[in-house]
Amino acid sequence: MSEPLPSPFDSRAFLSQLTSSPGVYRMYDVGNELLYVGKARNLKKRVSSYFLRASGNPRIESMVDQISRIEVSLTHTEDEALLLEATLIKEQNPRYNVSLRDDKSYPYVKITNGHDYPRIGFHRGGKDSEARYFGPFPSATAVRETLYTLQKLFRLRPCNDSFFANRRRPCLQHQIRRCSAPCVKMIAPEDYALDVARAVRLLEGRGDELAKEIGTEMEAAAEALEFERAAKLRDQIAALARVRENRAITGGADEIDVIAVAQHPSASCIVVTSVRDGLNLGHGSFFPKHPHGIEIPELLGSFLGQYYLNRPVPPEVLISHQPDDLDWIETTLAHAAGRKVKITEPQRGPKQRLMEMAINTANQALSTRLVEAASMDKRLLELQQALDLDAPPRRLECFDISHSMGELPVASCVVFNEEGPLKIAYRKFNIEGITPGDDYAAIKQAVSRRFARVKAGEVQVPDVLFIDGGAGQLASAVEALAELNFDGVRIVAIAKGPTRRPGLEQLILPERDQPIVLPPDSPALHLIQRIRDEAHRFAITGHRARRDKARITSGLEAIEGLGPTRRRALLNSLGGLGQIKRAGIDELAKVEGINRRLAERIYAHFH
Repeated sequence: MSEPLPSPFDSRAFLSQLTSSPGVYRMYDVGNELLYVGKARNLKKRVSSYFLRASGNPRIESMVDQISRIEVSLTHTEDEALLLEATLIKEQNPRYNVSLRDDKSYPYVKITNGHDYPRIGFHRGGKDSEARYFGPFPSATAVRETLYTLQKLFRLRPCNDSFFANRRRPCLQHQIRRCSAPCVKMIAPEDYALDVARAVRLLEGRGDELAKEIGTEMEAAAEALEFERAAKLRDQIAALARVRENRAITGGADEIDVIAVAQHPSASCIVVTSVRDGLNLGHGSFFPKHPHGIEIPELLGSFLGQYYLNRPVPPEVLISHQPDDLDWIETTLAHAAGRKVKITEPQRGPKQRLMEMAINTANQALSTRLVEAASMDKRLLELQQALDLDAPPRRLECFDISHSMGELPVASCVVFNEEGPLKIAYRKFNIEGITPGDDYAAIKQAVSRRFARVKAGEVQVPDVLFIDGGAGQLASAVEALAELNFDGVRIVAIAKGPTRRPGLEQLILPERDQPIVLPPDSPALHLIQRIRDEAHRFAITGHRARRDKARITSGLEAIEGLGPTRRRALLNSLGGLGQIKRAGIDELAKVEGINRRLAERIYAHFH
């Protein structure tokens, strides 16, 4: 006996009891899949608009036909509704919403504290209370360009503490005039601290003030006949002036974001160019996921709410198109920032020229994206034919192992879909409990751990599982899946071939006696090489991080009475494990939290 069909959604009954308060509504289909999340100043009025008349929009009408139920969340204010909508879209990724797929944390410039010679570097991820952060920047490229400029101006060290502590002579960075070589004491701590303070002032937007100060100091040095120092300051002023020439490009604007949209029937690109202290910090390109046929005003309105959800908003935002509910968005962002926020579409002058540059950038980025997508589609079709799949694969995973002579092995799992690398889905596995150097056991453990989660429904099933290795690694992966009683995934080992030269890779499949060798110019082979190389890179990165952490801490954790706080104090004060090993008892006892008795115990441990 067939199950009865679900009753259609009774919009009239639902609307009759719906409140007129502000809030957020969520539409679900009969399979309980979230179709759409929307905000409303007046829930009754907004939701009613979907049912009272035909919209004329095929996308909206198709969505309404699928509605099985609607849930609402009331908010105290209209601003809360807009912010809640942006949060829910990011978390739940509804089918008919615009979704900003921003799967990375924001990039910052980081300056460390607690060291005589602080380090400046790129940072992404969680923040440490013992450091200063500047940003976020629109892209990783913008951070790296800023770091390049700061190193050129102030010669601050970019190296990590362990590298710094073990130098005996200046490195290449000093030779190309990007570092003042504090590792070998070629600059006094107080002079280095002055350079750090000046870099901070430039990052804080006080460049004009800094230029005047350096100019005054240069004149004083010249009057005191300190010509070498005066020449160095002169070069700094000249470099600072070149940096600040960008003010003419930005039309004199101090704090502004420029947001431009380029659209194609199959995709859209939104470019955000950031100007801070009159300097163009570069741009970030975003390719939001959205349903077919969406209009640019709706696209941009949804993007603004999600983009500034966890980012500071500047006083002025230039936009290429007027979004829906502009006044609502502007008011909400102003309340979140605690000051006025102006969102405008420029019509003339320098700001219009800025917008034209952003639009051109968006068009170019979208064109490149479409070409790459076409190339990716071709590669997936070729891969389907090469591996005799029923359809072009949409999710590919690849495993690799990295270790140093068996020490601290790490397995990587990288994921590709029809758009390329899906980095939010990458995973690393610290391999434990195997014979050192046993790659077969390492692959088996990694695949078992990954596919236990796949079988539990926590991770999507891949269409193809690649293993970097030969027949042995392939057999281990097959054994892992067999023990989980998991089937339905195509497994392929990527062997390097007899000469190990690129282009001669062999694809080993469990059911075939002979490997598959694709032509060197095969698009499918190029895709496989890219996935394999990415898995290799990710595994090496994970192993090095694990190895470095172990080498820093393993020598200290065995010492009785030396807990995490004291270990951190030692490392920060002395600059690394190598310096701790070389330090005498008196020097160790000077570190905060280390008494004489503990200093003797630390010294005895290493000697």
